Amino acid sequence: MKFTKSKDSENRTIIVLEEPDDLFSLRRVTEVGDNVIADTTRVLKQDKEHARPDKGERIKIRVSLRIEKVGFDGAIDRLKISGTIVTSNNENVPKGLHHSINIRIGDTIILEKSDWNERYIKILTRSTLQFKYILVSIDSQEAAIARLIGTNLKITPNIYSGKSGKRYFTDQKNDSSNRSYFESIRKGLDICIEDHALKIVVFGPGETKRKLINYLKEKNESYQNIDIDIVEGIEASGEDGIFVFLRSQSMKDMMSDSKISMVSDILDNIMKQVSKGESKYAIGFNDISYANSINAVDSLVYSDKVFAEVDESEFIKFLNDLENKNIKIFATDSTTDMGLRVSSLGGVVALLRYQIK
Repeated sequence: MKFTKSKDSENRTIIVLEEPDDLFSLRRVTEVGDNVIADTTRVLKQDKEHARPDKGERIKIRVSLRIEKVGFDGAIDRLKISGTIVTSNNENVPKGLHHSINIRIGDTIILEKSDWNERYIKILTRSTLQFKYILVSIDSQEAAIARLIGTNLKITPNIYSGKSGKRYFTDQKNDSSNRSYFESIRKGLDICIEDHALKIVVFGPGETKRKLINYLKEKNESYQNIDIDIVEGIEASGEDGIFVFLRSQSMKDMMSDSKISMVSDILDNIMKQVSKGESKYAIGFNDISYANSINAVDSLVYSDKVFAEVDESEFIKFLNDLENKNIKIFATDSTTDMGLRVSSLGGVVALLRYQIK
């Protein structure tokens, strides 16, 4: 998440949503009576004499909405905010109309509150990321690029070199093919790179990963100032290589301070305890609620599956209670293996400070 105070009002904060945790953080600081300013669409009904009554034109507008209801719209990757329009940039959409806005990862909004107290700022600050990761899984035949922001993963379609059979890189034709292949990858990376608070991690079998890095740094000055690391031991490329890396010890070692590494450690710790018959963990909302009542919770991971077990408003209050106790909280989604693992365990799991069973 990125957030900054608006220059035109102390009560307004500009928020850029980057991963599932950010949507939950926004949900926890958004209350009935607040205002949200966002870009949205609305259907304008046609007033022509012979126009069909159900036909209209969908237009893009920017509105300020007085919030009456907020909640996740069936999944944790989409937050729905409903309320009354206070202002709009289109004269055909007057104030007083009811409207709903769907907010997703990647959106930018302005949240206006009468009082931004320390609790709200603390929740948003905890959702701020120090680093984003660009993952490149490559061999001489195929490559995949993925953006990893927190625990959210977005993979671009595989890029293919067009080579097959035995490959002799001293051949001039192969050198030309390499340049074309690497240039396609470079263009894909340019799309993924939005700021300098990131690291590029390159892995895959063979020496192609090193040749790619040399190409990037020799041909493009912008890549000379970006932190690029090589990971050995990942013997898969393309999209498969991305998922192999995310399950590897190499990922944990290189990204030890990242959210995805922390979540992976929590889940692995729980699985080890299950196999050993230990019980410094809790699975399911009821067991975790009891553990929290006796201050036993150390860290918690959840997915949208939790809403099949507990009411959303009740769960948000529960998260805020955990936040006040400085307990580590992580949201996951189905873009990674970890999110699927959490969902298979009922949607919410926790490591405990001590055994309670």
